[in-house]
Amino acid sequence: MQTLNVGAGRTDNEYKAAKEQRCADLRADSREDANYFFWAAGLAAISSGLLPVRLGILINIGAFDLLSFYGGRLDQLHPLVLYCAVVVMWLMVLVGLGLAARSGQRWAFLAGMILYGADMIALVVMFSLWAFGVHAFFLFKWFQGQKALKDLNEVGVSTL
Repeated sequence: MQTLNVGAGRTDNEYKAAKEQRCADLRADSREDANYFFWAAGLAAISSGLLPVRLGILINIGAFDLLSFYGGRLDQLHPLVLYCAVVVMWLMVLVGLGLAARSGQRWAFLAGMILYGADMIALVVMFSLWAFGVHAFFLFKWFQGQKALKDLNEVGVSTL
């Protein structure tokens, strides 16, 4: 019986099984954290007014607030077309990042963190502190997802 990791007391098979289990756990964690992109897209659709229900107190997108506050004249010209175009583009970006993150692409998590970090600045400018907290939660989950993928890549296993 050959032992790896002197002092750990594991056999080769136990060590390989533990490594495979750790990789499976990291992969599952990253996919679970990638699902938060879809939650963010759904909440963005609710906060935008695109759906019949609108929750603007807890859920808000800073870019939409800045657009409606500073682009008042632009919003009056073609309110439905402009606003729907911005909302649909934002939703497509979030869903695309979610799909890329679920397939094991670490850059998708990083891009989501950059986008939401910039949006958090807009939320602070507009004094939307509750929405800032919701954004911080998503940012934390996406950080955990990219960290899980980083740990998985350090182990030397394919993320697919």
